[in-house]
Amino acid sequence: MNQIINMIVRQVMHQLIRRGINAGFDRMGQSRQGGNGADRTGQDAQQDMTPEERHQMRQARQQARRQRQQM
Repeated sequence: MNQIINMIVRQVMHQLIRRGINAGFDRMGQSRQGGNGADRTGQDAQQDMTPEERHQMRQARQQARRQRQQM
């Protein structure tokens, strides 16, 4: 019985840690986009960006995705 509980707890903890890591990588990718990432969100941020900034944002997202996959 104890082994089953441990197995379930390990699986839940693994999922929570993975979500936290993914959220951290997403935050890091957002903060590197230039300016204050907390002030700019969603579509408003996209409208204020130059094509070069949009390209950099896309690259940051792809890099974060690659880093998650390597883990």
